[in-house]
Amino acid sequence: MEINKKIIELLKRVKEKNPLVHHITNYVTVNDCANITLAIGGSPVMAEDINEVRDMVSLASSLVINIGTLNSKSVQSMLVAGKRANKLKIPVILDPVGAGATSYRTDTAKRILSEVKLAVIRGNLSEIKTLYGVDSKTKGVDSSDSISANGSELKEEKEMAKALASKFNTVVAITGAVDIITDGKTLYCVENGHKIMAKVTGTGCMCTSLIGCYLGAGDNKLLAALAGVVSMGIAGELAYEGLEKNNSGTGTLKVKILDAIYNLSKTEIIERSNINEE
Repeated sequence: MEINKKIIELLKRVKEKNPLVHHITNYVTVNDCANITLAIGGSPVMAEDINEVRDMVSLASSLVINIGTLNSKSVQSMLVAGKRANKLKIPVILDPVGAGATSYRTDTAKRILSEVKLAVIRGNLSEIKTLYGVDSKTKGVDSSDSISANGSELKEEKEMAKALASKFNTVVAITGAVDIITDGKTLYCVENGHKIMAKVTGTGCMCTSLIGCYLGAGDNKLLAALAGVVSMGIAGELAYEGLEKNNSGTGTLKVKILDAIYNLSKTEIIERSNINEE
C-alpha cells in the first residue's frame, strides 16, 4: 500500500531530524506527551509563560496547543505563540480538549481557530462537532458522541470533517472507534486501536503530540495527521496484546504504549495499518 510507504518514510525522517515540538498543553498529561514525543524520536519542550513563548516557538519545528487545563494566562500564551509560529511558517496543531463542556472552553477553542492558522485540528467527535457549530455535549473532557462504523451517521461525520477542513484550510482528524482524517478533499478512515485506550487519560493528547512530531519532520500536513493517528492506533493494539490477562491493567497499558511507539517499525505499519482512502 503506497500510503504505508509514505508513513514509514516520514517516521524515518522524524528519527533523523529529531524535531523540537513546543507544547503549550495541560498539566494532567504533560509528562505523557513529553515521553511519547521522545519515544518516537522527537524532542519535547513544555513552555507556556508568555515571557518566553515567542523565543521558544521560534526554535521549534512545530507547536502543539492543547486546551485541557485552561487558565487566562495560558490562553494568552497560546495566542501569542500561535501567531509567532504562523509568522515563521511553523505548523500549529490544536487539540480542543473538552470543547463544548463549558462556554469558556468552547469560546477559547473558537478564538484560537479564528486567530491562528492551524495545520491540524485533532479532537474527538464531540469536540469537532462543537467547533463546526453543531450542538454536542461532552462529559467533562470526554466525548459523549461516538463515530459510527457504518451507515448514514458515518457519512454525515465525514461530510462535516471535510466542510470544517475546507472552511479553515486545515486538516481535521477525528479520533474514535473509527478515525476520520481529511484536508477537505482527500479523506482517510482508520480502524486501528483498542477500546481500552479510552480508559487511560492522555491517549488523545499523546496522539496529538505524535502528529506534532510528524508535522515537524515533513511538509505534508495530511500525511502527518494520518501517520500520528495510525501510529497511536497500532501502539494501542500492541499494548493491549502485551497485557497479562489477570495481572495487568491500564497502568501497564500506558507504559506499553510508550514501548510500542519507541519500537514502532516498518513491519508493524505494513502488517497492522487499517487505512481506507476515499
